[in-house]
Amino acid sequence: MVEAWAHQGPPKVAQKHKVLADALKLLHVAAGLPVAPRLVLCLCDSEAAYHFTAARSWAAHALRTFAIDIAVVELPAELKAAVRTAQQRQYR
Repeated sequence: MVEAWAHQGPPKVAQKHKVLADALKLLHVAAGLPVAPRLVLCLCDSEAAYHFTAARSWAAHALRTFAIDIAVVELPAELKAAVRTAQQRQYR
């Protein structure tokens, strides 16, 4: 099971909480299945993934403890630029 997040750049605090809530949803759904699936958080930017993969982050440690893999799939430059533009429009 995969949850994907296309954010570019370092996440803000609320965005970190959103990703961790997504991880909790994966765990919740997986708990109800007869066969344990592989759980993956797919992030589209290494800078956005850093908090969830850094050795000293409690979030990274928790994701490893619960066997939730982090996959970083870099977007093509054109799509990355479009996501960054959308993020700037959404900035509060």
